[in-house]
Amino acid sequence: MKNEELKPVVEGLIFAADEPMSIKDLFAVFNENAAIEQVQIKEVLEQLKEEYEGRGLELKEVGSGFRFQVREAHAQWIAKLWQERPAKYSRASLETLALIAYRQPITRAEIEDVRGVSVSSNIIKALVEREWVRVVGHRDVPGKPALYATTKKFLDYFNLKTLEDLPPLSELKDIDAINEQLILSDTPEAGNLESKDSASEQIDEDEDKRLDEMDTVDDIDVSDMADVVKIDSAKDKDEEQSSSEALTAEN
Repeated sequence: MKNEELKPVVEGLIFAADEPMSIKDLFAVFNENAAIEQVQIKEVLEQLKEEYEGRGLELKEVGSGFRFQVREAHAQWIAKLWQERPAKYSRASLETLALIAYRQPITRAEIEDVRGVSVSSNIIKALVEREWVRVVGHRDVPGKPALYATTKKFLDYFNLKTLEDLPPLSELKDIDAINEQLILSDTPEAGNLESKDSASEQIDEDEDKRLDEMDTVDDIDVSDMADVVKIDSAKDKDEEQSSSEALTAEN
């Protein structure tokens, strides 16, 4: 089969499929009598990408394969076709997902160490049920805690081909701007370590009460997760500095 004949078939297959189709998936559709090679499918996919340039649709390669989708630039108009509100996620869910995405594989205890508060089992359960996160192994330490990592469905949802497509932390806006945007809690004064611990416990309790509402962050964007990881890294440094200053003051 020539590329001119193959191209409309591949186009139709991707349009009709419920999930993204990989080159392997497309190749499996054709039997041996079709005399199709995988290199032909790759060539046809590149041709289709070029043909859809400048149009409302694009052929996009994500983690699971190729799919046709509306370009992000037109999302605000297309969204008006649906009346229901987009899914909402708590700040705790966003932070947890961000840490798993950027620091995987990671255990629940390691996530809690970075956040400074406990992680509700409901958050992990929700991410696993949505198939954004899965257990990929167990840490070789007492208790054998589960190691969490992201899935291909995570890549598909966030329009990523691989984890390397996550925005680098070095390219994000400065920390002060992020704090203002996400309305983070004020950092306790240096030296007031006891009040900071109490504040962390209170934040954890309040967060658990709000988990069912899931109403603090609208539909998650990849840049949101990257922002959170950068914020947490900065908070870690601030806490280390505060602790150091407090010890110096006591001495």
